[in-house]
Amino acid sequence: MHLDLDTFGETVHGGNVARMYDETAAVRGDAPALESHGEILTHEELRAVSRAVAGGLRELGVEQTDPVMVYLPNCPQYVITSLACFRAGSPVSPVNPQYRSRELVHQLTDTGATAVITHASLREHLADAIAEIDADPTVITVGDRDAMPETDTHFDDVRGEPTTVELDGDAVASLPYTSGTTGQPKGVRLTHDNIRAQLLTTITVRANDLSPDEENSLVWLPLYHITGFIHTALQPLARGGTLYVRSAANWDAEAAMATIERDAISTYIGVTAMYADMVADDSFGDYDLSSLVTVSEGGAKLTGAVQDAFEETANVAIREGYGLTETTGSTHTQVGALYGPRHGTVGQPARHTDCRIVDSSGEEVPLGESGEILVRGPQVMDGYHDRPDANERAFTDAGFFRTGDIGRRDREGYYEIVDRKKHVIVTAGYNVYPSEVENLLAEHEAVREAAVVGVPDERRNETVKAFLVPTNGDPENPGVTIDEIQQFSLDTIAPYKHPREVAFVAELPRTASGKIQKYKLTGE
Repeated sequence: MHLDLDTFGETVHGGNVARMYDETAAVRGDAPALESHGEILTHEELRAVSRAVAGGLRELGVEQTDPVMVYLPNCPQYVITSLACFRAGSPVSPVNPQYRSRELVHQLTDTGATAVITHASLREHLADAIAEIDADPTVITVGDRDAMPETDTHFDDVRGEPTTVELDGDAVASLPYTSGTTGQPKGVRLTHDNIRAQLLTTITVRANDLSPDEENSLVWLPLYHITGFIHTALQPLARGGTLYVRSAANWDAEAAMATIERDAISTYIGVTAMYADMVADDSFGDYDLSSLVTVSEGGAKLTGAVQDAFEETANVAIREGYGLTETTGSTHTQVGALYGPRHGTVGQPARHTDCRIVDSSGEEVPLGESGEILVRGPQVMDGYHDRPDANERAFTDAGFFRTGDIGRRDREGYYEIVDRKKHVIVTAGYNVYPSEVENLLAEHEAVREAAVVGVPDERRNETVKAFLVPTNGDPENPGVTIDEIQQFSLDTIAPYKHPREVAFVAELPRTASGKIQKYKLTGE
């Protein structure tokens, strides 16, 4: 797809973003769109089945604007469902497949989802969550028919009159959830125009890099995450490329390198742990990775040794970028940057994206000095779902979104992220919000207080560490073992959130006003 950049701003505004894919499918037709475990869907087949599923959702009673929660691992049905929801005008609300019932309840109730699409292996967690709320959503199940309740509808049976509704571009297309360091997760209202803008931004700078036949994207990042969904899946699809979909839960470094060689993968986005695993694998160097053209890293920064080793072997630069769920993915990119990739930076602002670095009073700081990053552009969210209080805090009067991250800009317009939102832990590319883990740990009868911080980890960049004040006040004999604490958390929350390190202490360091001084716990 080739676009006139002079009319980009007008092109961003339109109706149903699924129509954008229809244009691609009409051209690419029999070319492969999705590959998973040897099974292939062409672009025309993907277009047709997503239209039929959209009609099937309507026949099941899912109306336009009704949110649909997607609780699935990476699989072809995830992509089909997302396109189908766009077509039906029903916001798709993605859920981390590692979530358990406790974590599902809030999103179920806050979205008011009328339908949930899940996998048979996750059905029990969903059942436990539904039992806790006053709702009865339609449940559509992927996988083993024999493992699903009789009340469910199997995904393969969700077919109806091919449907793509007409709607305004400012209609909500996706409703992912994100959380700050405190409070409940917030729904992020991403519109059809937001998604279209993000897709067009990359398409315009990639048009001369690769032909659609060469656009092969390895999708191993979780699709529930904005980076996995937008940048490894939708953008290559919109160009007419092929997605090689793999389950994030079944990450295998050698299998990834073998796929890159066998299928001439050109686009790969991974997190720090993935690159570290590949470099550390005994087979590293045995595979030809020369097909890679666009290689990016999401989440925390790579260590120099891992980055150097991968780049030397693959002969390609790993390009860091920057973005948020609230910005439908990237706001800063090295792809198409004026002076090429530059290590240690996240590149330059994406096309039609304004960025400011400001101090605590909202005034722009001098060049090279650090301050909060503010962004404004067509990819920035419509707002938080049913949270006018949060929206008021999130935006300036001029319409800039306050990212809460600290950065600085050099003379050539490259940005560096020097800090991130206070206290958020980034472990293997996942965000862990300490307050959630602290609240859970404090529910244990042997724990009086809990403070959770991130500590350095060679593979994950950071790992979760919990400092616990025992109920009995005796850190030497706390009345509970570390293994019991870890199992308690593993039973309740996603595995990446659980504290891999635990320390019992007599008290937590505090300021005079009573706030916990977490920097004293991390030694920073």
